[in-house]
Formats: sequence, structure tokens, C-alpha cells
Amino acid sequence: MKGSYVSVVFCLFVLAVTLSFCSESKPAVKSRPSPARAEVTANVAPAIEEAILNLINKHRKKKGLAPLESNFIITSEARRHTMEMATRRVPFGHNGIAYRSKFIRTKIPGVNAVAENVAYGSQSAEGVVAGWLNSAGHKKNIEGKYRITGIGVARDVKSQLYFTQIFAD
Repeated sequence: MKGSYVSVVFCLFVLAVTLSFCSESKPAVKSRPSPARAEVTANVAPAIEEAILNLINKHRKKKGLAPLESNFIITSEARRHTMEMATRRVPFGHNGIAYRSKFIRTKIPGVNAVAENVAYGSQSAEGVVAGWLNSAGHKKNIEGKYRITGIGVARDVKSQLYFTQIFAD
């Protein structure tokens, strides 16, 4: 009987200790601090993406170049980067191009070259393509020896459009 009394006392002790830990006010895992800025949202614009591809291919045809073919993997990367710019997760520009390039080369067999055009401020497919064609570096990408592409367009909460076109061969 003495052994069962000791067992009961031991179980009560373990229960008391367990309950005291459960009532602790500190969280078991530290949570990350909330960001100081509000969450910014954006929406993709697939109709504008398609219009840009048509305009780019129309320009390439005038130059005697083969049309670019849209690629799902590249389009996904272009959209992701565009959404990150439009939601202010990354600054406007080519941040992360080395990662995007490596990812595309890994996922699409035979791809050895990747280039990228980005823009914001234009309000239409025609406007962004005209801007790229008036820039030597962007025009070089458009007229380059690429065979596949992906385009991402996103509209931020202020209706500002952001654009990314990635080229690959």
C-alpha cells in the first residue's frame, strides 16, 4: 500500500509541475515581430501580358526574326518577380536575376542564356513595348537570339503597372 501511495504522490507532483509550465505566460516559441509596413497587394494582368507578346513578336517579324514562344515556367518566374516589385517586397529592378536565371536553366533543358527587361510607369502594352524599343539594352534583348519568353504584368493598389519580360535560349 505504501508503494501505491508513493506512486499517487509522484503522479500528483508530475501533474502539478506540468500544469505550472502550461500556465506560463511566455510563448513556447518566439514569434517574429510584425512588419512595420502594411501588407500591399497587387493583381496580375494576363491580357496585357498577351498583348505585349503579340507586339514583341510583331516587331521581331519586321526584323526577320523568329517569334518568341511563351513558356509556362518562365512566365511564372516573370509574374513572381513582377508581383514582388508591385507589392514592394523587392525594389524595382533586376534584384534576383541570378536566381531566376539559374532556376530557368535548371528547369528547362537546353537553356544556356537568360535576359530580362523590367519596367513600370507605362499604362499599356503599347507604352511599355515602345519604351523598351527606345532603350538600346532592352531592344537588344527583344531582338536577341532567344526562342522562349515569359511575361509578367501586375497592377498595384494605386493601379500602377509593373512589367517583367524574361528571354531564354
